[in-house]
Order: sequence, then structure tokens, then C-alpha cells
Amino acid sequence: MEYATIKELVSLAEAAETSIWKIVLQVEAEEEEMTEAEVRKSMLANLNVMKEAVDYGRKNNIQTGGGLVGDEALKLEKYLTTASKSEQNNIYNKMITYALATAEVNAGMGKIVAGPTAGVSGIVPAVVLAIGEENSLSDQKLVEALFTAAGLGYVVSRKATLAGAAGGCQAECGVGAAMAAGAAVELRGGSPRMAADAFAVALKNLLGLVCDPVAGLVEVPCVKRNAFAAAHAYTASTMALAGIESVIPADEVIMAMTEIGDQMPTCLKETSRGGLAVTPTALKIKQDL
Repeated sequence: MEYATIKELVSLAEAAETSIWKIVLQVEAEEEEMTEAEVRKSMLANLNVMKEAVDYGRKNNIQTGGGLVGDEALKLEKYLTTASKSEQNNIYNKMITYALATAEVNAGMGKIVAGPTAGVSGIVPAVVLAIGEENSLSDQKLVEALFTAAGLGYVVSRKATLAGAAGGCQAECGVGAAMAAGAAVELRGGSPRMAADAFAVALKNLLGLVCDPVAGLVEVPCVKRNAFAAAHAYTASTMALAGIESVIPADEVIMAMTEIGDQMPTCLKETSRGGLAVTPTALKIKQDL
């Protein structure tokens, strides 16, 4: 059993009357010549790393290479402790805090899970962990959601790119948000087709996003983009669960992302020679560093 497109992945899940995560787990076990239990154990280890990164980033002022970020999650965490109950219980606020926390741990050279890359490592954990906490879900359910995210990202890795240097930040934040959106749908009880629609909606609304890191560091605007992308992913999942479909199929959205990336100037693809990276403030930061 194998799949190379989102359509094939959804078809396999529907034919077996199961969820996307189950197909991804089975394929991974076959390809790695491992038992499903062993593959699950490996993904559980990833989940624990995600939890540790979120916890550390929320509670500590992280020392990063450029010193441009490091306490954003801490500030948000402190703000929410004094905010109203509705603010504290708002799942979006939880997600953006978790996304900032993980992205800052990455910027400080801490241990994270690249999903799909290190620079966007905050998106999938933020969405999966926040939904899990809000609904008192077991680690087993969260692991299953991670398999869904992984399967969707795997298709992109085969059909397009996951590198900002090749496709711009649409290939990183865009794909990370799309992976998280699909996982969120399954966590929230949606169908494989809904997960595919959420993936498509999330990705197509971040098409064209440039990769323009200030001073070449994965700090500005990268860390804050993780938070916005996490909220974006959850929004896409809610729309899909409501029955809102993507007019353009997920696989065609991936194709469009590839074409846009090919047309995008090199200065906007991780070279720090365009966009925010060449604003007066950014150039002064680069000179000071």
C-alpha cells in the first residue's frame, strides 16, 4: 500500500472506512519494516519533545543567537494569567502561546520536532496540543493526529518542496499550517475528505508568502509567523468541519505552490536580500550583529 497524492491518501482511508492517520501508520510500518507499535512509540517520543518545548518556552526567557526574540511566549503567558477567564480559555490564545514558545526554543537552539521544518516547528504542536488539552484527549489520540500531519506533509515533500530557500515561506509556514489544519480536523471528529479540504484551504491562503529572515536568523519574522499560522490552521479546520470545501483540490494547491515558488525571485527565498530583511531597521540590526 502506498500513496503519492492527497487524493490517493483520502481514497485509501475512505475505502478502508478509517482515518488518514491509520493509513499513514500502516504505510510507515511497511516502509520502515517496523511494527505499528514501534512506529507509534517513535511518534510518542516526538509528542513528548513537543510538550517539553512548549513548556520550556512558556516559562523561560530564551537566549537566541540574535537576541531579537526570546520572551514573546513568556510575555503572552504572563498577560493571559491576568486576563479575563474568557481570554484565558480562548483556544486561539493557547495556540499562539504554544507556537511562540516552540519557535523560540528553536531559535535558541533547543530541542524541537521539525514539522515540516525547524523554522515552523511551532505550528503543528500548538494546534495539536491545544486541541488535546481543551478536549482532554489522550496522548494516543494526539499521536494519531501527528500521523495525519506527517502523511499530509509527506505528500508535499514528494510533489513539491518544504524549503524556504526553494519555495519561500509558503513552503514552510504554509505547509505547516496545512498539516496542522488536517490534523485538527481529524482530532475534532471530521472525515478524511474534510481533512483534505482543511489542508487545501490553509495552504492556498498562504500562497506567495515570502521567506525574508532579518539578518539571516530564524527569529524575525519567523517566530511570530508560527503563531499566526497556528491560528490560521485552526480556522481552516473549523471551516472544513462546517462543510466548507476547497474549490481547488489539495493536490492542485500544492502544484500552484510549486509554480509560485519557481516564479518567486531569489531575493525572497531565504537569502535575506529582499522583503523585511532589507528594511532600514533590519539592515541596522544586521550591521550591529
